[in-house]
Amino acid sequence: MSAPRITVAGSVNLDLVARCDHLPVAGETVLGGVFAQHPGGKGANQALAARRLGAEVEMLACVGSDANAEAALSLLQADGVGLAGCHSLTGAATGVALIAVSDGGENQIVVAPGANAAFTPELLPDIIVGALIAQLEVPIDTVCEAASRCTGFVALNLAPAAEVPGELLQRADLIVVNEGEAAFYGFDRLKASGGLLAVTLGAAGAVLCRDGDEVAHAAPPRVKVVDTTGAGDTFVAALTVALLEGRTDADALTFACAASALSVTREGAQPSLPRRKDVDALIAAGNTGA
Repeated sequence: MSAPRITVAGSVNLDLVARCDHLPVAGETVLGGVFAQHPGGKGANQALAARRLGAEVEMLACVGSDANAEAALSLLQADGVGLAGCHSLTGAATGVALIAVSDGGENQIVVAPGANAAFTPELLPDIIVGALIAQLEVPIDTVCEAASRCTGFVALNLAPAAEVPGELLQRADLIVVNEGEAAFYGFDRLKASGGLLAVTLGAAGAVLCRDGDEVAHAAPPRVKVVDTTGAGDTFVAALTVALLEGRTDADALTFACAASALSVTREGAQPSLPRRKDVDALIAAGNTGA
């Protein structure tokens, strides 16, 4: 079977991460943090995850003309993600995410989008062949235009939550949201889109609906949580890859939950993204639920 061909249109960031014993509340300063720097951005995370899980991947994005751009693209380049559609914008800053991670693995994130906000529709190719994965860390107009130019399967991760036109929901073959995002959009509205709807439930796993009816539920493997950053992006990529490979709804959801679980066992969004052989090994070990 040939590898799925996926184009990802979305954000590229450099993640600046501080690990601390607990997350600060408003007005609190937490001392004793440990700093690390990793490539990130929901678009780049999903592109790299799909690549490591076996897909041929092209990235459509914008970075700045600054020193952060090379660091933000480094792992995509190292793993063979196509970057011909990644534009360097003169005078712009590469997107940055400021992330605090507690010892329990929970996180708080503030994003300064930089060049991501300048990713306008005219920077897209005329036609996007194959499947598309998109998120909402770039302008909505660009996401809508990318979906309309795609000739194949469209996976839409409605994160971070934002108002989107109904036409975009109707074009999506797969919509992925977490519980908070599902509440923002309205579960009935999402189900009415007519395609597949996946809702992630944290430690409870995920459910998959087709034409409004639940068709699969999967529980994640039991793992030690180190850092949850990137878990949702891993899920989106893994579910898309599995569905494009023709797996059943239940098998695809199990694969996505296993991949997402592996991603939380290491620090950093992109450094933690699992490879196909490791996900397959975890599933083969039988440490999954439904």
